[in-house]
Amino acid sequence: MHETVTRTIKDSIVVGVERQGDTYFDYGMEELENLTRALDLNPVASLTQKLQTPNQATYLGSGKVTELSRLIASFDVDLVIFNDELTPSQIRNLEKELEVTVYDRTMLILDIFGERAKTNEAQLQVEIARLKYLLPRLVGMRASLSRQGGSGSGLANRGAGETKLELDRRKIESRISALEKELEVVVERRQTQRQKRKTEGIPVVALVGYTNAGKSSLLNAFVTEKQEKKVFEKDMLFATLDTSVRRVEMQKNMPFLLADTVGFVSKLPTHLVKAFRSTLEEAREADLLLHVVDYSSSYYKEMMRTTENTLKELEIDQPLLSVYNKMDRVEAREWSTEKDEIFLSAKTGEGLDRLVESIQANVFTHYIKKALHIPYEDSKAFAYVNEHTHILEQLEEDTGWYVETMMHKKHASLVTQYEK
Repeated sequence: MHETVTRTIKDSIVVGVERQGDTYFDYGMEELENLTRALDLNPVASLTQKLQTPNQATYLGSGKVTELSRLIASFDVDLVIFNDELTPSQIRNLEKELEVTVYDRTMLILDIFGERAKTNEAQLQVEIARLKYLLPRLVGMRASLSRQGGSGSGLANRGAGETKLELDRRKIESRISALEKELEVVVERRQTQRQKRKTEGIPVVALVGYTNAGKSSLLNAFVTEKQEKKVFEKDMLFATLDTSVRRVEMQKNMPFLLADTVGFVSKLPTHLVKAFRSTLEEAREADLLLHVVDYSSSYYKEMMRTTENTLKELEIDQPLLSVYNKMDRVEAREWSTEKDEIFLSAKTGEGLDRLVESIQANVFTHYIKKALHIPYEDSKAFAYVNEHTHILEQLEEDTGWYVETMMHKKHASLVTQYEK
């Protein structure tokens, strides 16, 4: 029995500073509102200001702070969310001036991750990131923190009666150290699993991309006939935080592993990127990356740029295919003929066959084509070829079987005597 938790949706105001030359500012604010809703908060108003650089003391200019104060009174809210990571002094000054709770973009994303993390590994990573973010903000303050459990211990659960712990700098650093050691054990286990896969010679394809681009939907499109292996998918930001790996065998004896990874977002907190390095190792060691893009979004190019920059920051530089998803939502369709671009709809399955062909062309380079003649008396050899290779053509001739097959290089040396 799962207990249903009802949460009161809280009104809030979102605030941003538009810097000169920021062509994606409007999208950034729209995304901030979506992130806010992802935590069951309701953005009732938005306030923006154009500045060369944010004010060092209060982020906004003094006039805008006054305007924001009036807006807070007008909408009767007690929460304001800013579209950048604020300094500790900016948060203190703003809370003093506005007399409401001030949240920045980083705190918001950390709380979303805290709620969505389900596995032990994801929870450890989120908790490490949260503590590293809080550390410089607690120096000399002995601030009261919600119990750190990695399961939504931030804004969404404040006042929920959880045990409060007062942690000073040393206690927080000690906690981070303990968590990192615990995470190392999990990372080593995952590394052992990856090493085993390498030994088996099964190629790995990793899905990367912006949050809500449809990575989980695409993975499920590959495993549609095996309902029990489907992963969670939902039209919301950061629906997936935990890496899922599924075995895909579109052609007999030519399997590959498809890994779903955590999605990216603009201004992703540095602590969070670093904390999730272990999860993203699946992408670093993959044979091929599928960069899944929400092609129905008018900001898809910015989303692609964010993903590319994040991959670069993580030093992930694997062969990559751009997969333009959600074509079912696009009216004016443009079907590229570029070999490293695939247009499809994970929802309808349209274009999936082209993606399969591209994956196979990229990851089965260690497979070779062989034409074999196996005498009827060598039935064990014939059975081995059928069990371990992908048969393209098979004929019964007078003296034996003619077999045309694709096989892993490791099998080739075992059948050289039967080559035609």
